[in-house]
Amino acid sequence: MADPKGFLNTPRQEWPRRPVEERVRDWDEVYVPRALLPIISKQADRCMDCGIPFCHDACPLGNLIPEWNDLVSREDWRAAADRLHATNNFPEFTGRLCPAPCEAGCVLAINQPAVTIKNVECAIADRAWQEGFAPPSPPDRLSGRTVAVVGSGPTGLAAAQQLTRAGHTVAVYEKDDRIGGLMRYGIPEFKMEKHHLDRRIKQMRVEGTRFRTSTAVGRDIGAAELRSRYDAVVLATGATAWRELPVPGRELRGIEQAMAYLPLANRVCEGDLEVSPMSAAGKHVVIVGGGDTGADCLGTAVREGAASVTQLDIYAQPGTERDDDVEPWPTYPKVYRLSAAHEEARDLGSAPAADADARLFAASTLRFSGDDDGHVRRLRLVEVDALRRPVPGTERTLPADLVLLALGFSGPDRADGLVDQLGLDMEPRGTITRDAGFATNVPGVFAAGDAARGQSLIVWAIAEGRAVAAAVDAYLTGSSRLPAPISPYDRPMTV
Repeated sequence: MADPKGFLNTPRQEWPRRPVEERVRDWDEVYVPRALLPIISKQADRCMDCGIPFCHDACPLGNLIPEWNDLVSREDWRAAADRLHATNNFPEFTGRLCPAPCEAGCVLAINQPAVTIKNVECAIADRAWQEGFAPPSPPDRLSGRTVAVVGSGPTGLAAAQQLTRAGHTVAVYEKDDRIGGLMRYGIPEFKMEKHHLDRRIKQMRVEGTRFRTSTAVGRDIGAAELRSRYDAVVLATGATAWRELPVPGRELRGIEQAMAYLPLANRVCEGDLEVSPMSAAGKHVVIVGGGDTGADCLGTAVREGAASVTQLDIYAQPGTERDDDVEPWPTYPKVYRLSAAHEEARDLGSAPAADADARLFAASTLRFSGDDDGHVRRLRLVEVDALRRPVPGTERTLPADLVLLALGFSGPDRADGLVDQLGLDMEPRGTITRDAGFATNVPGVFAAGDAARGQSLIVWAIAEGRAVAAAVDAYLTGSSRLPAPISPYDRPMTV
């Protein structure tokens, strides 16, 4: 605790964003480059080094937050990087993409704005790469055991890196043409530029991890054949079976799933396409779903030049302060948050029909209607109460040339045949069944991440990858020294 009065004397200051008018004209990250380091040491000083750091419990990785806050406040960046990487394989990912449940659990947040933990984490990670504090860590010797990891999202990459560093020979199988899963094609460039991902993949290659792209297990290679090739298999395919909206008019053209829309915009940024075939340019866009994926669609549509963009959220607009009776500290509260995309839509007036920024709250879709060519042109909605019951007299119509469904995911997509070919037991909610050691009903096959946990946060995905790696290491060698930050049954703190 470098400054015992830091939390009293220094106000919270976050990483500043670039002006809206500037950033919507490109796909670069929304933050002002190099504007974090000048302020971050003072922000780290606000950490109180409290006796019981609840930020540890709020973070499934168990990040050593007070320790690296103190080191950053003293500008000991090498030691801070060591402590950060001790619990997190990819802090530059979480520092940009995680919603920071650790900040909700910050003791200072009881009666003040929390420490900017997420910004501190990102500053350490970026400084570590800049100064060479994150070198490859290849194993001293190989175990002679082989592992296949199916899926290259944060869970698969974390599991692969941990197992490679433990001395096992690991191959990652990815059905897309590039490594990264949803981080590659689901997360827009303005939230995380892909050079951060490419840098980690290069590090993993040097360490010895092998990558097999454009290979869908179950289709391009049989699941049983894959199992026979390796001593163990980790299934980290994610939860990519998207939820549908069964309302009249759903069959109309121009109604698309968010995860069909977002990858095309990312491919434009990768240089694969000049223009997305689903581009929102000049269109009235309606996004159904109030979560982060919907916000990603919003920011993408604004950059593509949509005529208007409106996001529908079935929940009522939350307040700006935590409701201590419903969601007491240190749980993660549902409060009104203004993402970069919502700030852009608000300032640009992209959604003239919205309640706030680009969102219509407590809004439920009734039906779609289209033109004579079978293309969607209008969306009919109604206001709902807290029990999602329609409120009489509140129906209204929005123009809609492109509708994006961002309703979440139910579990792994079974179209490739992997689940059925292996004969995996499944939960009623659509996820893969596993035991307390991450093992499925098939010997030597383990499941981790959203495919088994269900749709979750990137920080939980990385924690799952680290934990399943420890379980696989123990299965292969009889014991493991790899950290296992969570069990399959752990869940975020709730009331």
